[in-house]
Amino acid sequence: MTISKEVNGQTLNVRVEGRLDTTTAPTLDKELTASLEEITELVLDFEKLEYISSAGLRILLSAQKTMNKKGTMIIRNVDEAIMEIFEVTGFSDILTVE
Repeated sequence: MTISKEVNGQTLNVRVEGRLDTTTAPTLDKELTASLEEITELVLDFEKLEYISSAGLRILLSAQKTMNKKGTMIIRNVDEAIMEIFEVTGFSDILTVE
């Protein structure tokens, strides 16, 4: 998994590439935890995300809870397979997916 971050004012843009699973989820969690203090908008770009497991979903849920208290979280460029996972798990009702 590759993570790239860009801060623009109070917006954090995070691009995630590869697989977000049990092995890689802790890395994303650390990156988000370290970066969200002054952030009011979190944008996750999943254009090159190939797979997400329950561990990855937990990280998204945690980030969403954090951002609910201080701003917004948006997930962009979700492919059909990952969107289907969001729908089956009910995450499509919790997350803002564009």
